[in-house]
Amino acid sequence: MALNLSREDMLEVLLQAYSSYFDVERAAADEAPLAASCHFHVRSAKYVLVKRAELWSANSNEHVYLFSVPELTEDVYRACEKLAYDRGMALIEPDKDHMYTYITAVFLCDSCTEGAKKLLQKCRLYKSFHFSLHGWMEFHTVLAVPGCEDFPTNRRGRANAKLMKNIFMKKEKKRRV
Repeated sequence: MALNLSREDMLEVLLQAYSSYFDVERAAADEAPLAASCHFHVRSAKYVLVKRAELWSANSNEHVYLFSVPELTEDVYRACEKLAYDRGMALIEPDKDHMYTYITAVFLCDSCTEGAKKLLQKCRLYKSFHFSLHGWMEFHTVLAVPGCEDFPTNRRGRANAKLMKNIFMKKEKKRRV
């Protein structure tokens, strides 16, 4: 089943879906092609009787950057990847409680060059902090193009393809009814 939404419609659907769990911030007009950023933070901990007697704790974060471009080229991809990486890394505070941070770049475009698609799929950005004792960072990518049935991702971002299918196919079913 092909995706029959425009870029603007895809952006609105994603923002609505992400707003359930993420803090969503729309980007200013001068920040184009960045359309929005979404941030998710969770802290898990185990205590004994009182909170001061903490056995362990773990902080997990995800930062999603939504880019909307008419055509995704190699140069545009590299610029957007660098922007998402730099902004996401600036938000990471590695310490003993930091478990992981996922930085995700979502590209919404009308068309995509084959070179840009290959770059997106071969993206392998990963960083461990203090030999993973202070957590790690993974960079995920996903591409959504109207009229396509699949959502190409890099290796670490495969779960994002399933998420996009669930979000967009649910929207398509509602439109038909």
